[in-house]
Amino acid sequence: MADMPFFKRASQNKFVRFLLSAGSGFLVDVLAFRVLERYVFTQEVYILLGHRTSNIALTLIVSFTLGVMVNFLITRYLVFNESRLPFMQQLMRFGLVAFVGYFANLEVLKLFVKHLQMDPTVARITAALSLFFASFFIHKAFSFNLSLRKKHASTNN
Repeated sequence: MADMPFFKRASQNKFVRFLLSAGSGFLVDVLAFRVLERYVFTQEVYILLGHRTSNIALTLIVSFTLGVMVNFLITRYLVFNESRLPFMQQLMRFGLVAFVGYFANLEVLKLFVKHLQMDPTVARITAALSLFFASFFIHKAFSFNLSLRKKHASTNN
């Protein structure tokens, strides 16, 4: 394995593939967040389903959903493709984790924007990065029902 090129070894590691998958979803999320926050949801408050919703929260709902969809598809097909759970069960589990993650992101984002006066896009990036590592282990064990332990010495987690 030592004589194998670095990029080939890296592409065989699940954590590296998850990093690329999450990174792709994150890129979609942040780009959508930036465009929506700057050009689409320009009012400070919106009424959504009869409730007052800040532009930041509304922007996060849309951008986060887009990022989660991209992340799920790449994670399912390129990272945890050995999972035998049915597609809909994986999607529902992934969605549940994302739903909880949304509220964690929202609270961190509000803290950064309202209390620390950070730029919303910088705050979005910081919030997402702060929750990334837990996401790998939660999705591996829960969303795709795979063991957190190595089964064989030759298997990458």
